[in-house]
Amino acid sequence: MGVAFNMKSPEQLISEFCTGLMSRQQAQIEEAIQLVSQYEKDILDHRPRGIDVAAFILEYRVDAETILATILADPVLHDRLPDFDFQAVFGETATVLLKDLQLLNHSGIYSQQIASIPGQTEILRRMILSLVKDVRAVFIKLAFRVLRLRQLAGEDYDLRHHIAQETLDVFAPIANRLGVSQLKWELEDLSFRYLQPQDYLKLAKSLDATRQQREVSISNFIDKLQNLLSQHNIVADVAGRPKHLYSIAKKMQKKQLPIDELYDLLAVRVIVGELITCYTVLGVVHEQWQYIPKEFDDYIANPKSNGYQSLHTVVLDQDGNRIEVQIRTQDMHQFAELGVAAHWRYKEQGKHSDAMDNSIASLRQLLENKDETQSLDNFKAELFYDRVYVLTPKGQLIDMEKGATPLDFAYAVHTEVGHRCRGAKVNGRIVPLTYELQTGEQVEVLTQKEGHPNPQWIDPNLAYLKTARAIHKVKSWIAQQHQDHFYLSGKKVFEKLEGQLAGHFNLLDVSLKAFKKDSEEQLLIAIGRGEIKEEQLAGAIKSNDADVRANRKKAESPKDDSDFSVLVDGLENVETKLANCCKPTPGDDIVGYISHINGIKIHSLDCSNITALPAHKRTQLISVSWVQRGHS
Repeated sequence: MGVAFNMKSPEQLISEFCTGLMSRQQAQIEEAIQLVSQYEKDILDHRPRGIDVAAFILEYRVDAETILATILADPVLHDRLPDFDFQAVFGETATVLLKDLQLLNHSGIYSQQIASIPGQTEILRRMILSLVKDVRAVFIKLAFRVLRLRQLAGEDYDLRHHIAQETLDVFAPIANRLGVSQLKWELEDLSFRYLQPQDYLKLAKSLDATRQQREVSISNFIDKLQNLLSQHNIVADVAGRPKHLYSIAKKMQKKQLPIDELYDLLAVRVIVGELITCYTVLGVVHEQWQYIPKEFDDYIANPKSNGYQSLHTVVLDQDGNRIEVQIRTQDMHQFAELGVAAHWRYKEQGKHSDAMDNSIASLRQLLENKDETQSLDNFKAELFYDRVYVLTPKGQLIDMEKGATPLDFAYAVHTEVGHRCRGAKVNGRIVPLTYELQTGEQVEVLTQKEGHPNPQWIDPNLAYLKTARAIHKVKSWIAQQHQDHFYLSGKKVFEKLEGQLAGHFNLLDVSLKAFKKDSEEQLLIAIGRGEIKEEQLAGAIKSNDADVRANRKKAESPKDDSDFSVLVDGLENVETKLANCCKPTPGDDIVGYISHINGIKIHSLDCSNITALPAHKRTQLISVSWVQRGHS
């Protein structure tokens, strides 16, 4: 016989759950309770029933669909009634919630290995949120986990430790993002109790030992504050705020302080009707008590990422005790305590709150990482609608774009795995490389020892690849192959020219300078592409050789060029011009070329323009020689 959480009769439960509901909703909940009650004796030990969880979440003011789905989420129903048509009896909304819960319940891939890899627990949280169509399913899952933790003491050590650690790593952060602080605190405290029982008990005893003193301090502070607010005609609800063990332990560890030096063990919450009154109360508090400036936070003007709003300040009472004061409106308080669950109740009652809508929008922006947000009409989650989360054979989670294929997955694992991919298995079954991956699937890449991408992979019409990263990797590989081809082609041309120009000055250095290339690879690729012709290379080398010889002769000449003139066919004082193409210098073998327009041009004897003259123009060549001025 299982452990019974809620010992009330079906009639009592029906009365409790159905208060304020429409007759159709009452009938559905009554039928659900009767259905579950038939299998009450079959519940497993230490496992909460759907009825137990539904009773637990009533305080969160959830709507009728959430209560109905929670009751029907009892695991014994799905074990005993696998073919039951829930939609026909209980409607589409409850059925969608049930399917979401089944997905969440079967997403148990958390392990210590995953937790040890940076970023994996965050991907797991996103995966859990991406599984659901209705965000209320996540809330119900969190409620089931709270009750599971409450009954965990009877389980063996390994199971307790696993569930508690998974809760801290995955579910408590999700509760925080949803803004459901009550669930978050209980998830954390219960997990702390199972993971560090000695520290938990030691801290609990320390708090208990000073409880009376703290209660007196808080009571005196509350009395004085209430009197002050009354004098200012401010209507407010002032109460002590409990501190939770796990948050205290974390602060002790973070600040390296013993418990008696923590400032916020004493805390008071002030709840008012209007936003402007929050600041009025803050002024009253700061006027009466000395406050610590560095501990003041205005989360109304600057809400937290999960939508939380409140004023926080720390003051010193007459005995020197540090007391944290939180000031907020009723709407802010309800959202802080109940989060998304409170929003559902607002929708159901037809009320509208801009602040609440803005908080929900902030929540969705945080969860979806999108620039634009959508409303929560119909409670559709659509969280991470554009992502899928799949696993490697070793259980590592990979976050990918929706529509990604096994080939995309291969490139996400490693570029070389993608290059050598020739097939894939999904959940142990061979699938095409164009298969669209779904969240929660395990993917195994089949590779060959050596391989390269198929150029067809980047054809969008064939749908092999979806992700930009994988497409870029294939394109880069193809581009590199082209580069290699051009490099080898250019190298052949270059080596051929080196053979022809043996004995000339360094071909590589000259070519790099002449064609303004930074490396041999750039030069050879340009040659291979045909951007630099073989004739251009040869011309650059010859031109460089001519310049080098000219400079050498000039350096060796004892006198300046101005000390020499040209003797034309034995005659001095004939007007001549040195040719720009070869720029002859004293000492070079020279020849004159009679131009009908530019007079006599003096060329080097081996000038390419002279050696290339056709026969009919060679008659215009004339004998010339160098002569030093002042000598005959």
